[in-house]
Amino acid sequence: MTTAAEAPVRLYTTPWCPFCINAKRLLQEKGIVFEDINVAKDPGLRAEASQAAGGWPTVPMIFIKGQFVGGFSELSKLDRSGELTALLTS
Repeated sequence: MTTAAEAPVRLYTTPWCPFCINAKRLLQEKGIVFEDINVAKDPGLRAEASQAAGGWPTVPMIFIKGQFVGGFSELSKLDRSGELTALLTS
């Protein structure tokens, strides 16, 4: 069984962000294990994640297998196109 720490998907989120909630819901509905990292109370961690995401300023910041893919809109687009499954199985 894959644990969150071993998950290929990592999300940097805040609890009140509707896009974060939608991203987590999409992954849960697909049965994809993910690591949810709450950056609400840690501006340093949020800044580190943003830097790793090429300066992406908003949450969620979503990484698949260590590669930044964007936020909820980009994740949703990957899902609709079938590329999300391809990224996770490659």
